[in-house]
Amino acid sequence: MASMFDNASINGMNLNNRFVRSATCEGLAAKDGSVTPNLTEKMVELAKGGVGLIIPGYAFVSPGGQSSLGQTAVYDDRFVPGLGEMVQTVHAAGGKIALQIVHGGYFSKPGLTGMQPVGPSYLQKDGKAVSRSLSRNEIEGIINDFTQAALRAKRAGFDAIQVHAAHGFLISQFLSPALNKRLDQYGGTLTNRARFLLEVVGSVRQAVGRGYPILVKLNSEDFLEGGMTRNESVQVAVMLEEASVDAIEYSGGTIASPQKLIPPRPGLPKSADNEAYYRRAARLYKEEVKIPLMLVGGIRSYEVAEELVNSGTSDFVSMSRPLIWEPGLIRRWQQGDRRKAECTSCNLCFGPPSEGKGFYCPTLANKQGKESGSLIT
Repeated sequence: MASMFDNASINGMNLNNRFVRSATCEGLAAKDGSVTPNLTEKMVELAKGGVGLIIPGYAFVSPGGQSSLGQTAVYDDRFVPGLGEMVQTVHAAGGKIALQIVHGGYFSKPGLTGMQPVGPSYLQKDGKAVSRSLSRNEIEGIINDFTQAALRAKRAGFDAIQVHAAHGFLISQFLSPALNKRLDQYGGTLTNRARFLLEVVGSVRQAVGRGYPILVKLNSEDFLEGGMTRNESVQVAVMLEEASVDAIEYSGGTIASPQKLIPPRPGLPKSADNEAYYRRAARLYKEEVKIPLMLVGGIRSYEVAEELVNSGTSDFVSMSRPLIWEPGLIRRWQQGDRRKAECTSCNLCFGPPSEGKGFYCPTLANKQGKESGSLIT
């Protein structure tokens, strides 16, 4: 049986263990999207805390693709020095780090971008236009934006890049038949809906070279009426393997999915059997796809993480919210304290970034405040 703390490799990227910090909306970048000392400090905490691969949350590749306050930007060369300094500091702390790149699509915020959101199709709500459909030329422009963002990440020294194709952002919108109503070669069949993602990956691969790791975050299913299914997701994963992607991280749900099925599902799993939200989808993946799988979603116990890897259900285990509460969780487990993560999945950590305060765990802050006699609100 393999140990979770054995070395592992993805296309030449050597990792100290099989734990991944799944990209999380930190909300800690400066107003223009540049890296701040606070953001770097959080990444260093994770490196010192023993995480094998750190993936900072989602850097937007186009000025019109920003979807949250404090979101990191990578759409211009001026952001490279700050990103590079963060990478160097993480490396000095013994960590490995990959940059996740994204376009918000429908969920881009006009109040932040000054632009109307765009997506695969025209979208309206309550009789008002929410977004407009991208033209062929605009699609090609965004493919180039992803490509240039990947090149900037490589120049900054990131160990890999991750293309965000999940959670209902732009690439996920193209993949989902619930959100993609196009009638051209980018809509309709799964092959057509996957075309945008495959063109992004193909362009990025040509730019960064075969020896640079490309990861993709992909929905195992959308949990939307008429959305992408598990079986379709596996077919997309097969296409990505053929397109020279090096590893896939499986998640699920979108911003528009029912609350109990959004990516950060509220509430603790009732048992260890329920901890890995997408376990069944992962098993389907493993029947068809050979490239490594990272599995995120609800994992709170070391024993569950170990079982997922030793059973062949997944190759790596990704975590997000537990590492907000306890950045040193992986180090604690490695040192023999195997108590499960203390995160309660209350989702209060998503409030501060939306208010421009940056992410932290209010539940933990209040607990510490009570213990010190000063309640934090």
